[in-house]
Amino acid sequence: MSMAGAGEVAWVLGIVAWYIIRYPFERRAKRVRVVSDRRSTAEAIGLGAALLGMSVVPAIYIATGIPQAADYPAHLWAIIVGCALFFSAMWFFRRTHKELGKNWSISLQIREKHELISGGPYTLVRHPMYTSFLLMALGQAFLLSNWVVGLAGLIGFAVLFFLRVDKEERMMLEIFGPRYQAYMDRTKRLIPYLY
Repeated sequence: MSMAGAGEVAWVLGIVAWYIIRYPFERRAKRVRVVSDRRSTAEAIGLGAALLGMSVVPAIYIATGIPQAADYPAHLWAIIVGCALFFSAMWFFRRTHKELGKNWSISLQIREKHELISGGPYTLVRHPMYTSFLLMALGQAFLLSNWVVGLAGLIGFAVLFFLRVDKEERMMLEIFGPRYQAYMDRTKRLIPYLY
């Protein structure tokens, strides 16, 4: 197997792991009543961009090789870095879901008996789910040796993050008030100790 092929296999395994982690939490969350729904067109665009850049574009590339003109040589070090980033992303992703439990939602929603979660990865950053997506996008850029596909993941993540995180934080401030403000004061948004 070529280095490029190894990177593609690692990416596919990472996406399968992502789905396996998410599925049971998604099923459980559907059983909990939504009391406030803040879905919007901007959020749909963000989710669509993330899906396109971090799933559809790389899947098309792996299946067809398109756009081949943007390929560059794959290297073992890049595959190792990409695997480490993807593994870290899955750790954050799983821990985030575990901490959120029945509070989790794919959209900006508040569920019945919603709680402010500040344990586990939430002690490091306010938005560890987005941290996991950033790590996945970076991992994709290292695993799939194609400029377009690498940038697609990062752009998809950025569109989702910047269209949604401010609205999410405003919603949490409305619901939890000073408790969320105090939480914001002691944690960073996305990258521990930096941002």
